[in-house]
Amino acid sequence: MGALSLPKQDRSRATRQRLLEAAVACLAEHGWAGSTVSVVAERAGVSRGAAQHHFRTREELFTAAVEYVAEERSAAVRGLLPQVQLITGPARTRMAVGQLVDLCTGPLFRAALQLWVAAANDAALRGPVTELEARVGREVHRMAVELLGADESRPGVRETVQGFLDMCRGLGLAHLLTDDSARRDRVVGHWTVVLGGLL
Repeated sequence: MGALSLPKQDRSRATRQRLLEAAVACLAEHGWAGSTVSVVAERAGVSRGAAQHHFRTREELFTAAVEYVAEERSAAVRGLLPQVQLITGPARTRMAVGQLVDLCTGPLFRAALQLWVAAANDAALRGPVTELEARVGREVHRMAVELLGADESRPGVRETVQGFLDMCRGLGLAHLLTDDSARRDRVVGHWTVVLGGLL
């Protein structure tokens, strides 16, 4: 069935989805400065007028993109659970560590990082980005605990998981400028041993 035969509401929802995906991709590839409404509209294959119908301003578009990134990142972590829960022991820890590190080196993390940087200098973005990142941070922490099978009632476990997630973000930052795959693989191996012993 062609796009024109879809009901108007579905077409509108599809257009909005394309704009949000394009906004995230533009942020990941071009950063905040290179991500204008026109660039996003062109990438989404819609007119600037159609983009402005959905999002009146650049800030509104990218604030919605913040929400979209947050939801996608949370969904990505939730999607890991079923496959990891089928495994036990060191293999489970290795898979969980690798998947959580991968989450911080992919395009969703790159887009989120661009939004963090933009929000540091843009009051209109700062509130929504801060609020959503706090929510996503709590969700990712909760999911990491589940993925790792960690018992946070034990002293130091919560701090260990949080330190690991902070390290994942650091690896994501290192990966922005160079291909850091070899070092990342060594770090994943090390953290698999550390977490396996502590959790």
